[in-house]
Amino acid sequence: MIERFGDGRDWFYERRLGLFVHWGLYAVTAWHEQEQWRRGVSRRDYGRLIDRFNPVRFDPEAWLDLAQAAGMEYITFTTKHHDGFCLWDTDQTDFKVTRSPYGRDVLRLLADACHRRGVPLCLYYSVVDWRHPNYPNQGRSHELSGPQVGDDPDLPAYLAFLKAQVRELCTRYGEIHGFWWDMNVTGVEDTAINAMIRELQPNAVINNRGFDAGDFGTPERDYDEQKGEVRVYDRLTEHCQSIGRESWGYRADEDYYAERHLMQSIADALGKGANYLLNVGPRADGAMPAEAERMLRRIGAWYHGVREAFEGADPVSDLIDNRDVLLTRRGDTFYVILARSPYLDRVLLRPFQSMPKRSVLLNTGAEVEARVEFVPTQFLEHGNREPHLRLRALPVNQMTDTVLVIRLEFDGPPAIGVHGS
Repeated sequence: MIERFGDGRDWFYERRLGLFVHWGLYAVTAWHEQEQWRRGVSRRDYGRLIDRFNPVRFDPEAWLDLAQAAGMEYITFTTKHHDGFCLWDTDQTDFKVTRSPYGRDVLRLLADACHRRGVPLCLYYSVVDWRHPNYPNQGRSHELSGPQVGDDPDLPAYLAFLKAQVRELCTRYGEIHGFWWDMNVTGVEDTAINAMIRELQPNAVINNRGFDAGDFGTPERDYDEQKGEVRVYDRLTEHCQSIGRESWGYRADEDYYAERHLMQSIADALGKGANYLLNVGPRADGAMPAEAERMLRRIGAWYHGVREAFEGADPVSDLIDNRDVLLTRRGDTFYVILARSPYLDRVLLRPFQSMPKRSVLLNTGAEVEARVEFVPTQFLEHGNREPHLRLRALPVNQMTDTVLVIRLEFDGPPAIGVHGS
């Protein structure tokens, strides 16, 4: 098991599912959060969007209500994305929300709501900056192709700006529970930057995309080819995914993931011991898109019913040979998680050799038939006749839009044979 910090950062082990929010000027055109890079929009034209940013329907309480309905227990908010627009009243630049028609400090409103409700607040900050004249854009990943008219590339000067902004974020908004760096493509390593965050916000966990290795890894979407091979994470990890394939910010013509795919993705990460951030991009008026809200409520209805399999349970999939399911444990209670689309209506838990006193499908509360027996294919696959725990007649054809999770209650530690026996 992953060793805990032994300090205030241990909140991250208890609150496993979080809401990621990408929001900024890009919501106005509703195409993508990286219009300047992917669409070739000029800095000048993009900058004019500030005059159209007036999110009169922004209600942080409504955001937190939706997060709660989805089973989410913390929030990570984009304070500054690659475009350089700041959603707080920073002293370091005029390219900020308080210079828009809205005129209010969005981060202040969100932070106050989080503090009132006891919701941990984490802050996203992009190292890449397409607006700041000192940022050395060189055409690296997620950078502009080169300096723009009037720029003065100066990395030390830009880092001084960055540090001043980070200090603002860590001193003006009460307790912060996390700092989520993105896109440090400069190659700079500087442990002093995260050390400053730790000094100012000792309960904040820090990710690995900044200026040192941080506290946790950040696999994104389904890009990590090794993700499917991992059974139990050996390092603190937080997966991140958006509800739509094309964008993290609000996109009017979004291609949404199937809800079952997102449930499987969440189950896969949490069942292996990772946290999970699911992203939504609010509209320019501040309201969550109707489809996103519906999806989060649907996912929440599933998660609230099965969350005991993840929260406070240890990942123990290395105890079984079956790589089509995941296994977690809470004392003498085990949870079987069908994180992949099942192709059989049974689950064979080799080498478990004890009958549970009760087997329950958490999704419905129905009893699950369990047997300890030898089945024919086992001889061909493993060359033995040992009986093992078999769960059968699962409703895989009746429940095709969800992820099944089964609770196995034993009277004591179950008998578990040796792999390959």
